[in-house]
Amino acid sequence: MYAQTKLGIVWSFIQAITAGFIIFFFFGHLIKVPIPNNIPYIIYAYPGMMAWYYFAKIISLSGTSLVEAQQIIKKVYFPKLILPISKSLVGLIDFIVWFIVYIGILLIYRHPLSIFVVLLPIAIVLNIITGLSIAIWLSALTVKYRDFHHIIPYLIGYGIFVTPVFFPSAMIPQQYHFLIFLNPMAGSIAFMRWCLLDSEFSLLSYSLGIIPVVVLFISGLYYFRKVEGKMADLL
Repeated sequence: MYAQTKLGIVWSFIQAITAGFIIFFFFGHLIKVPIPNNIPYIIYAYPGMMAWYYFAKIISLSGTSLVEAQQIIKKVYFPKLILPISKSLVGLIDFIVWFIVYIGILLIYRHPLSIFVVLLPIAIVLNIITGLSIAIWLSALTVKYRDFHHIIPYLIGYGIFVTPVFFPSAMIPQQYHFLIFLNPMAGSIAFMRWCLLDSEFSLLSYSLGIIPVVVLFISGLYYFRKVEGKMADLL
């Protein structure tokens, strides 16, 4: 991922620290988004950004994995699903870096982690599955319809504004909560915050968010398997 760069993984730390500054200064001090339980804004918002960045990384890397590996696909037969799945694990390095920075933020504020942090690996797996539920579809569709390659930046760029990354879902009127959690990343972020901070978490709302993930993931696998045999010719 950082091949032929001089700074290497330092770029991940630069991105993580820059994101922390943006969250702290612009959203925490200029906009002053209200946060429940008097949790410092950066401590509340950073896990959302951490989860979203990993999700975006999965979409970006996995969604284009087949097109970028087309020379190998044309020459060697292997299960093509390996490509998007392996790319999703590459972003895990960045997630670990972001988590290290987050621990530093918690130490600065002397804010403890929740005891539910032991469930963080489950939150990470759910984050990966959520990203792959979209990335598998995009990777397969991009093989035949290259226009989908251009959809990915829009999906990442605009999706963050309709996801409770920088604001708590409690700001949304109760009658519209089901709309927010139909966005699969809303539940994933809420669960990660709960693991780290024991913040508000609605099992019912999160259950609603699982539905589109399951539908997209299963249907994506079905479509991927259906067109897998034709990929070498289409590429």
